[in-house]
Amino acid sequence: MFDRFSAYQPQLLSVLRIVTGLLFVCHGTAKVLGFPAMDGLPEPGLSLAGLSGPLELILGSLFVIGLFTRPVAFLASGFCAVGYWAVHGMQSPFPIMNGGETIALYCFVFLYFVASGPGPWSVDARMKRA
Repeated sequence: MFDRFSAYQPQLLSVLRIVTGLLFVCHGTAKVLGFPAMDGLPEPGLSLAGLSGPLELILGSLFVIGLFTRPVAFLASGFCAVGYWAVHGMQSPFPIMNGGETIALYCFVFLYFVASGPGPWSVDARMKRA
């Protein structure tokens, strides 16, 4: 019954990439621009917490447009893995108990894109066709 939806797999891969990137950018805008306003944000500076906002903005923006998708996804996945263990993993190894579900999911979604590529709606795909 659902086999007919398989034809849309490439486009849905692009949709997943775009939505993931936009959500990731929101973390960066909250930390760098203060929008949306959130409590308990890290102080800017040369620490992992201070660099997280700019990294989320840059990597997330590149990911949204699908430019250098595989290397960006690799860096973002590693960034999320380090962030998980540095911030959340010290409280408990279980994401449901330490509040790290989101960053753990980002880590594995980004890792998936390292293998899958960006999908057809991306700058990478456009450059490949040109």
